[in-house]
Amino acid sequence: MARNSLTQKALLDKVFSEDELDLLREGVRRFLHEVMREEVAQIVGAAAYERTPERATYRNGTRPRELKTRVGSIELEIPKLRQGSYFPSFLTPRRPWERALVSVIQEAYINGVSTRKVDRLVEAMGLGGCSKDTVSRLCRELDEMAAEFRNRPLEGVHPYLWLDARYEKVRENGRVRSMALVTAYAVNEEGYRSVIGVSVDIAESYEGWKEFLKHLRGRGLAGVKLVISDAHEGLKLAIQEVFPEASWQRCRVHLMRNILSSVPKHARSMVSALVRMIFAEQNQEDARIRLREVADKLKERFEKAAQCLEDAEDDVLAFMRFPVAHWSKISSTNPLERVNREIERRTAVVGIFPDRQSLLRLTSCFLQEQNDEWVMERRYMSQGSLSPLYGRALPASGKIAA
Repeated sequence: MARNSLTQKALLDKVFSEDELDLLREGVRRFLHEVMREEVAQIVGAAAYERTPERATYRNGTRPRELKTRVGSIELEIPKLRQGSYFPSFLTPRRPWERALVSVIQEAYINGVSTRKVDRLVEAMGLGGCSKDTVSRLCRELDEMAAEFRNRPLEGVHPYLWLDARYEKVRENGRVRSMALVTAYAVNEEGYRSVIGVSVDIAESYEGWKEFLKHLRGRGLAGVKLVISDAHEGLKLAIQEVFPEASWQRCRVHLMRNILSSVPKHARSMVSALVRMIFAEQNQEDARIRLREVADKLKERFEKAAQCLEDAEDDVLAFMRFPVAHWSKISSTNPLERVNREIERRTAVVGIFPDRQSLLRLTSCFLQEQNDEWVMERRYMSQGSLSPLYGRALPASGKIAA
């Protein structure tokens, strides 16, 4: 009774001493804490400090959460449970990729393979009390959603296809190893880009790439005119076998790195400027002439760099047989760099994944959200610029050499 009197007095003091926004914020905060108290009581099966045979679990402290409202920011203390989890009904649930990240952290923690960083995350997010059954249920739900996204039918035609791979650390059979996270992006005939494939494999190989590309084709990927990727030999062979009708564009950014790796540091800026002159030409024929001139000049001092450039002539200039409006987008895998940085930002939180399925789950959920954003954005390429691709036959050159 005395405590209630003090509370009422404190509220009356606020009415007379503080502005109305402060009073409203305090009122909203108290109301939301009362809502959470009632919701938790229903889950637990008992009010705080109540003894009852219906009790299912116990309260286990709180975790802070800031809530933005029309009356300003409110600091909430969300109750935690010893078994299971609780999330207030009035808050927006985490997005799929966030839930996937939570599931990975929980898996790592429960399986005893977490690092100090993951331990801190578990504590900060209030996940330590989750049972294996709770984690399994969350993972199963996300895995089903991610599998549906990865295996959805691909409709229409997709003239441009980008392929990329990055490596992440995964624990498997008691040891940590780097595994290839393979992704495929495409632009359809209406000019919209999309994520059309994602997979995790032990390493990049001809067999792995071939299986991945056959899966894309089996889901309906058709009309591919140009495939853009780095110069992995297994990937080149797989593209030739699965998409023999398509040309191949070697990523010019990767080529530049390969060339500069064989040049002393003091000469790299000069060599880089010379190579960039090739891509400044307005048509493929002039670019070929410029490439040979640059290669001849480089031979005097950097024979290995010159040979690398000459060997890549057909592959690195393939994009110039397509509409000029597309050149900046199809000459390299650079358009994927922002997405790759976002993937890295999320996987870096985990560090070492407890298994390959957890890596696939997290990246699939994020890429599904990225795909949804692209669908709602304006066209990546205009329909007018794409129409010439289907109004004329492409030259035979530019195919991948066996």
